[in-house]
Amino acid sequence: MLFIAITGIVLSVAGISWQYQVRAEKEQQLLFVGEQFKSAINGYYISSLGDAKLYPLSLDDLLLDKRVPNVRRHLRQIYVDPMTGKGDWGLVKQQGRIVGVFSTSSLKPFKHSGFKDGEADFSGAKSYQDWIFGHANGIKSNIQK
Repeated sequence: MLFIAITGIVLSVAGISWQYQVRAEKEQQLLFVGEQFKSAINGYYISSLGDAKLYPLSLDDLLLDKRVPNVRRHLRQIYVDPMTGKGDWGLVKQQGRIVGVFSTSSLKPFKHSGFKDGEADFSGAKSYQDWIFGHANGIKSNIQK
């Protein structure tokens, strides 16, 4: 009986450690995907023709920029949110245009410091919804794909 109890405790600790590792890997993936979205939104904005700089109306605009005669892709695919496993990104909008994206997960992040140069600093984030990739001055809303 003692052996079974000790084995159960060891397996329980291993399971918790495995869950932590999986979630930490998802956080890293979220940082990568978020930077891809941020770069695509900035690229769309910068490549606007003329003096009027515009943000995309939808995430699909990042896949194929129809404003220019040649094929222009700012993003290869609409990534799935690593934290939720769904394509239901939250959007930050300004005047109806997308200026940023965020995860809809309400989980509290493990990572609170040590963000790399070039990454956004999410030190005070209470949930993954506070990790906004893009320009943060806008109104948050959720999108269902």
